[in-house]
Amino acid sequence: MPAKEAKPKSIIDSVMYGYSTSSNQYEDENRILKETVSRLKEEIERFKSSPLMVCEVKELFGNTSIIKIPNGNQFLVNISNDCEKLKSGDLVLVEQKNLTIIRKVPITRRFNVEKFVIVEKPTISWQEIGGLGSQIKEIQEVVELPLKKPELFKKIGITPPKGVLLYGEPGTGKTLLAKAVAASTNSTFIEVVGSELVQKFIGEGAKLVKEIFEFARKKAPAIVFIDELDALAAKRVEVGTSGEREVNRTFMQLLAELDGFKPLDNVKIVGATNRKDILDSAVLRPGRLDRLINIPIPSKEARLDIFKIHTKNMSFEKSINLEALTARMEGFSGAEIRAVCTESGYFAIRDNRTSVTKDDFLKAIEKVKKEEAAEGEDYMGMFG
Repeated sequence: MPAKEAKPKSIIDSVMYGYSTSSNQYEDENRILKETVSRLKEEIERFKSSPLMVCEVKELFGNTSIIKIPNGNQFLVNISNDCEKLKSGDLVLVEQKNLTIIRKVPITRRFNVEKFVIVEKPTISWQEIGGLGSQIKEIQEVVELPLKKPELFKKIGITPPKGVLLYGEPGTGKTLLAKAVAASTNSTFIEVVGSELVQKFIGEGAKLVKEIFEFARKKAPAIVFIDELDALAAKRVEVGTSGEREVNRTFMQLLAELDGFKPLDNVKIVGATNRKDILDSAVLRPGRLDRLINIPIPSKEARLDIFKIHTKNMSFEKSINLEALTARMEGFSGAEIRAVCTESGYFAIRDNRTSVTKDDFLKAIEKVKKEEAAEGEDYMGMFG
């Protein structure tokens, strides 16, 4: 039998090795080569094309739009007929030459919010907070009860406050209260620091506030804790610098978010400040943070209560009179009482002891007093 003729793999093979080929094979090979050349030309053109710029839509006017480019400048530009429907705040891709909007960027969030806030599930119980009996009762009524039993409010026909403001001296337990109420309601605790929000996100603060509250709704039930609220919500003065305008925009977005919540939503707002006197009345009016809870410097009885909580797991001489020690801590905050317990433990460790003595406690009290006095002098020095 004659050997079967090998089939050429390409036109080049047929020329080099003398294979016989039909016209159909030539045509197929020619078509494949043309398609490959065409695809490579398209690839080269794509590499040559200018990159598109990401911009933000500010306002829409029919088939035109005002956009904000990355350097902050704004332009009125045309919208491509192939572009999908846009709205204010959308991110879009535009040509760099004439800034025509080509298409919408399918991004729903500008920020990874979890990078800018502290998100946790606290485990602090009410028993771990001393000297704040009336304050605990009040925050339970305002925050805990609506989250646990919303049907009670519906039956009675009243609306609970959307949020509360905790105000008082530093270290008195404002953050602790907020974490405890989050733990008691099994809520996600989302902590935002007002001063960092203003300082870090010039030009983006309002957008970040909006997305933080959207994040809170997704994580509901949730407690949004805004620490150092006075940095964001201080009384408004005549807006002059760009920084002041940005703070004002961020503050206005915060008010808009507070107004957007329903009183019985599974998200509650807890603000905290050391300077209630400088807060703008707009944030404290009914319907926003309308319940104000003062967190004072602890009294003698409260100091003893706090001291017992922080020493319950400590090893110390049973003959020590805790009441006499707390009498020496006049004017101490809860955080300073805790610092006394920690420092007394360090004095014992330095002497290679496993039990704290009365002398350790006394030295710790004096150390904390000196640190407090030094901080006070530094603060006064700032003002001349």
